[in-house]
Amino acid sequence: MSSLVRFMSIMIVFLFLFPVTVWSSNQEELPINSEAVILIDATTGQVIYENRAKDRMYPASITKIVTGIMAIESGRLSELAVTSKRARWAEGTRIYLAQDEEKRIEDIVYGLLMHSGNDAGIVIAEHLGGTVEDFAIKMNEFVREKVGVYDSHFMNPHGLFDEQHYTTAYDMAMISRYAMQNPTFRTMVSTKKRPWHGEEWETNLVNHNKLLWRYEGATGIKNGYVNQSGNTLVASAKREGTELIAVALKASGSEKVYADTSTLLDYGFDHFETRRLFTKGKRFERSDGGSLWEAAEDVYYTVKKNESLSYRVDEEGNIVIGTGGVKQVLKGKLKIVESSGPKDEAANMMSSVRVHNMGNVENDGFISYLVGAVVLSILAVFILNKLRKKDNQSKNM
Repeated sequence: MSSLVRFMSIMIVFLFLFPVTVWSSNQEELPINSEAVILIDATTGQVIYENRAKDRMYPASITKIVTGIMAIESGRLSELAVTSKRARWAEGTRIYLAQDEEKRIEDIVYGLLMHSGNDAGIVIAEHLGGTVEDFAIKMNEFVREKVGVYDSHFMNPHGLFDEQHYTTAYDMAMISRYAMQNPTFRTMVSTKKRPWHGEEWETNLVNHNKLLWRYEGATGIKNGYVNQSGNTLVASAKREGTELIAVALKASGSEKVYADTSTLLDYGFDHFETRRLFTKGKRFERSDGGSLWEAAEDVYYTVKKNESLSYRVDEEGNIVIGTGGVKQVLKGKLKIVESSGPKDEAANMMSSVRVHNMGNVENDGFISYLVGAVVLSILAVFILNKLRKKDNQSKNM
């Protein structure tokens, strides 16, 4: 085979199999003290950074994220709950509920999430689940069935140590992402101060999450500590349309866990952004011609800043995304609808899109891809001429 033919074969493979824009997906080494960490995009759920994120760890009071969202989703926040003897004598941090004291569940959830009251966790568990033990069973069912995570096991609603009470950084990130989609939960974990009127305690609850005061754009969520878990923290923040969630488990000090989550959030905001691919209702033509794919919701994706991105819709209605040399598939974002009205885009057409921070979508079509192809073509012609001259010289010898 001549060098000319070999080169043409290589160029054909290169042009059709490899994207024009390529970036390395290897993450940087960040100065982290915590034993397990993860950083995700709260909108897309994509993992931006992780270290030992699937290792089982003791969560401490970030357990209360599960208890809080379960109480909110129960629809029973207006009900009055009675403090049992078990709750009255709870170990650790309390909101000092008196035995037989009646409080609205909503107030108790604020005490749970802001002040990390272990007595609050017990009251919620007993009111909603009958007993602490039965509520713990419901907690495990909740995170499996509602959130879709399977590497956590909870034994209580507050996070006090138990060898069988564990989670992972990944699971806590996904649980927190789920919870933050609830406006009431989001309000509670972002509240800095709130009056508390109890039978034995009159005060202003001050949120234990110091990041709410320290980090620009902080939106939550919850910190924790027991001896066996070290310091734990789930932190969230939002800037310019991008919201991130950082989880740090088993730091060797309170300030170190805050430093770790700040480092993770800084890294995310400095290098990544959430882009909108297209809005709810956008339609794509199916190959059968009789129906359309339609976006059931706004579709977002996380990319490195200033990076090009392309997508296509396959025959099954999956969104196939190409960015930085990496291909990802988003499932369940499109639904089949009957053909009616104009068709926005052929399903088998590759479309490059650029989304600005303000959410305006600018369709490039094939422009960026064609520019790269033209550059490669010019390079190919130049090299082909060189090879052709070399072959001619060899024949004349």
